[in-house]
Amino acid sequence: MLNQLYTQVPAGVRFMLLSALGFALMSACVKYVSIHGIPVFEIVAARALVSLIISYLDVKRKRISIWGNNKPLLLIRGIIGTFALMCVYYSVTTLPLAEATILQYVHPVFTALLGLLLLKERVQTSTLICIAFCLLGLWVMVQPSLDHTIEYQLPMFSVMTALLGALGSSIAYIIVRKLSQTEDSSVIIMYFPLIALPVSLVLIGDNFVWPSLYLTFLLVLVGIFTQVGQYGLTKAMQTQAAGKASAYSYVQVVFSALLGVWIFNEIPSIWTYIGGTLIVTGALVNVFGQKLVKPFQRG
Repeated sequence: MLNQLYTQVPAGVRFMLLSALGFALMSACVKYVSIHGIPVFEIVAARALVSLIISYLDVKRKRISIWGNNKPLLLIRGIIGTFALMCVYYSVTTLPLAEATILQYVHPVFTALLGLLLLKERVQTSTLICIAFCLLGLWVMVQPSLDHTIEYQLPMFSVMTALLGALGSSIAYIIVRKLSQTEDSSVIIMYFPLIALPVSLVLIGDNFVWPSLYLTFLLVLVGIFTQVGQYGLTKAMQTQAAGKASAYSYVQVVFSALLGVWIFNEIPSIWTYIGGTLIVTGALVNVFGQKLVKPFQRG
């Protein structure tokens, strides 16, 4: 019966659920090793090392050059991706998993604005609705932190860092869209660890901590779960309409919240539920585009 139910679920949906689970487990591993004394830059370096090995093997399998064609833009993509990942990992280590994950889904706001400014793309009505929902949800989540009479507060520096990570991810996404016209996907992916590994090693400085065998295993899992997430995302986009597949990526919020409760005993506040619902709703409106707003426009 379970096998029959499994086969009834579209392949694209299964891959996107795999992707969401992979990224949620990655975040949980990042937070766990951080709690046990591993610095953020060291976690980034470990993740980059695993990604570099896997990406290099993939490029060699395809028998293509690792350097690509548009080297300046590939280099910029690697730098911005490195900055964004450091911000994301810092927010994961200093915020509850659910909140850190939800804040990443503000990225459609930045992507839309960057598309308007850099690519001269027209902002659709659905995107404007998305921006309104995301900003309202963000305000609901951080409002308790601005009112010192309320006990529940999020560290504002961590919130701002998470938003910088979302901004960096949006810029990287715009660049990847441009690079996809001339570069193989494996080359684009590989430029991230090529930049992230040396930069993070320099930033670690004297703060390097020798991990135990168990923590080393978890650091390797950070890289592996990242690859699982990227693999599921890629396969989902190949086997399912992009909009429908992307909608299921927001299950990562649920996975992260459950992992936060189970592993770290994090209980999301009512502000997180309300703000998170608004942000995810806005993101879903953006995913499904004009199909959701046309009935209202005709009315």
